[in-house]
Amino acid sequence: MLRQALVALLLAAAVPVSAAVYSYTDADGNRVFTDRPIGQAVEEVRLKPSNSMPAPAAPAMRAAEPIAPKAATVTSYQLRILSPAADAAIRNNAGVINVIVQAEPALQPGHAYQVLLDGQPFGAPGEQPSFELSNVDRGTHQLAVAVVDEEERILQRTENQPFHLIRTSLAQRRMVNPCKKADYGVRPECPLKDKPVEKRDIPFVPFL
Repeated sequence: MLRQALVALLLAAAVPVSAAVYSYTDADGNRVFTDRPIGQAVEEVRLKPSNSMPAPAAPAMRAAEPIAPKAATVTSYQLRILSPAADAAIRNNAGVINVIVQAEPALQPGHAYQVLLDGQPFGAPGEQPSFELSNVDRGTHQLAVAVVDEEERILQRTENQPFHLIRTSLAQRRMVNPCKKADYGVRPECPLKDKPVEKRDIPFVPFL
């Protein structure tokens, strides 16, 4: 009886609620349950209503709000050239100019200083606030310092600041200290191309 009740329960769970279930006894005396009568004398089985509950409604999915990208933070620097002073006259025969710059706040990682002489980059960018410019031509020049990023793009720069370099010309050096034979190719003001052609001593041969 327990097995027959279990079979009936499984059939009730397997078939739709609206389908009919029938029972009959086969030739071996076994009670059989089916939803398809096959000609034998069958008895309809009345099934109890199931205790099924409707599934709870799934909560509506909220559309993800797009995340606005963070704006890149740009540091604003206060740049000032401490040396040379504006409109300063500098005397240096080697054409050396020492540049010192001040920045507030301190440089951010990836930023560097770039010296601009007469509107053009002079030397490579550097993180130190001091530079030595060498072999600058004499005369008046415009000096500026910029802050550049890793791709050497200018982020900020100072205004042009004039200075005047006084250095003795090569002609003036030769006038003060004339070139001697051993000086050619050694002193900058005595290039080899200006070395006089030496006269060759030709022995005197009497006319025969």
